[in-house]
Amino acid sequence: MPPGILYAASAYVLWGLFPLYFSHLAAVAAPEVLVHRIVWSLVFVLGLLAWRRHWGWLAPALRQPRVLGAFVVSALLLSCNWLTYIWAVNNGHVIDASLGYFITPLVNVLLGYTVLHERPRRLQWAALALAMLGVIWLTAQTGQLPWIALVLAASFGAYGLLRKIAPLGALEGLTLETLLLAPPAFVALALWWGRGPTSFPAPDLATNLWLIGVGPLTAVPLLLFAAGARRISMTTLGLLQYIGPSIQFALGVWLFNEPFGGARLVGFGLIWTALLLYSADGWLSTRRVAPAAA
Repeated sequence: MPPGILYAASAYVLWGLFPLYFSHLAAVAAPEVLVHRIVWSLVFVLGLLAWRRHWGWLAPALRQPRVLGAFVVSALLLSCNWLTYIWAVNNGHVIDASLGYFITPLVNVLLGYTVLHERPRRLQWAALALAMLGVIWLTAQTGQLPWIALVLAASFGAYGLLRKIAPLGALEGLTLETLLLAPPAFVALALWWGRGPTSFPAPDLATNLWLIGVGPLTAVPLLLFAAGARRISMTTLGLLQYIGPSIQFALGVWLFNEPFGGARLVGFGLIWTALLLYSADGWLSTRRVAPAAA
């Protein structure tokens, strides 16, 4: 297997297995898990930077207001995404979380049209229309918008757009984002310090280890993804991205026994059909471009 595919697929498999990890922290409040995710991610990436002696980028980045402003926004989007995902997993909404990441590629198309002024192709417009029908159907059946999926898709799509145009790589960008989020995170950690049986440091050693482990758990897939994205085409990367939500969906249905079927199946079916159209469009586009390039 080519290294690029191996790296990217490994990242998506790890993201797909996240519910297994976060389920061990179900007793910990979602904001507290978020704080630990920020703090221990920062510790992990600073350790990597120290090991690589790679500090030269930091001072210039901190002196550029536009770079700092962009990363403040991306850090807020990332924390919103993390908090929503943690809450969803720990409150029995793994299937809804998977739907968010199924929708994300279509959100990317919409953002490309509205922000970057890209021109979606006909199949992409058809995919967006089908996905919108799926969201409307789910809303009509449940009486409320599938807000978990929409928040996850919108926050991660917007985050991806900002990181696409950002001047820093994956490791440097994650370091700057966690540095910007660290001050309020450390204040919250100090306020919650030892206040309850699930607050760090908890009486239970396992809880402490699960909380510390969210740092490398967060950073490793991001770094694998960055390594893979540099080595394979966007089409291949786009097809691999369904690994993560597919694993999450399977876990939600067969391991966590979340209800699924009937009306929800129709809504998901519309969105899955939209993704098939989106993937087919990417494949056909690649087929057309390759002979021209040759």
